[in-house]
Amino acid sequence: MQHTIDHAAFLARPGHDIDLADFDCSFTADFKDKRDAKEKLGGDIKHLSALQDTFYAAQRYALLIIFQGMDAAGKDGAIRHVMSGVSPQGVDVYPFKQPSTQELSHDYLWRCAKVAPERGRIAIFNRSYYEELAVVRVHGALLEHEDLPPHPSGASLWKDRYEDIVSFERHLTRNGTVILKFFLHLSKEEQAKRFLERIDIPEKNWKFSASDAHERTYWQSYREVYEKLLSHTSTESAPWYIVPADHKWFTRVAVADIIVARMRALGLTYPNVTLQQRSALTTEREKLVGSRKLSALAAH
Repeated sequence: MQHTIDHAAFLARPGHDIDLADFDCSFTADFKDKRDAKEKLGGDIKHLSALQDTFYAAQRYALLIIFQGMDAAGKDGAIRHVMSGVSPQGVDVYPFKQPSTQELSHDYLWRCAKVAPERGRIAIFNRSYYEELAVVRVHGALLEHEDLPPHPSGASLWKDRYEDIVSFERHLTRNGTVILKFFLHLSKEEQAKRFLERIDIPEKNWKFSASDAHERTYWQSYREVYEKLLSHTSTESAPWYIVPADHKWFTRVAVADIIVARMRALGLTYPNVTLQQRSALTTEREKLVGSRKLSALAAH
């Protein structure tokens, strides 16, 4: 069966207020189950491998992929599975956790901006500067560690940060960086199930953190700040995709499909070789062929 995924169904429409209740966490399109999606994901992984090779050779664009979501939403798994076929030579993954002392001494965009991808490369941010509009907004006391000037504050601070991020992403896209942003939309019930698995299954114990469980008490606050940031920072050039995350297998197949479609749309090809370069290649080929003949004769 030929499956299609409607990307528009996941789009946080630019200029519109986002209500996460409008997006179904358990949606799986026309896929029946994990088995049904396996072939589609495998095909997209192969396509992505070929597209990345051309992307790396062309050196025309950079690709920045951002993953955000609640704890246990499946960010690590999505990155691991979707990018399993690409060459590590052209991909960098950056997990942004609690900022270091050095990072706090800079503006909040600095630690992400300094590892923005160069042309031909793909950078994946597992969390990002959007943490400043999520965890820092939920836990306002964290702002005290940033040693900010006294103004602006309150609602004006967050408004400025929305504008800063939109401007930063506009600057990147104008200069050749393609930005894809995925919010993995997980239900509170499914998160509880995954936390219990981390406790009950010995091989997953290392994944469980009491602090993650504590953050569940702020679930509604996180939901509200995410709705705000999705509403204010989804733009035509750098849109947010709100991807259902209750079924990990569907999250992965949807993310892969969107990435493949976006890279295909670039229409990249391998660089053309000039006549001078072609002539040089011909000369080098003749040398190599001659060298092989001499080696063959010497061997006899």
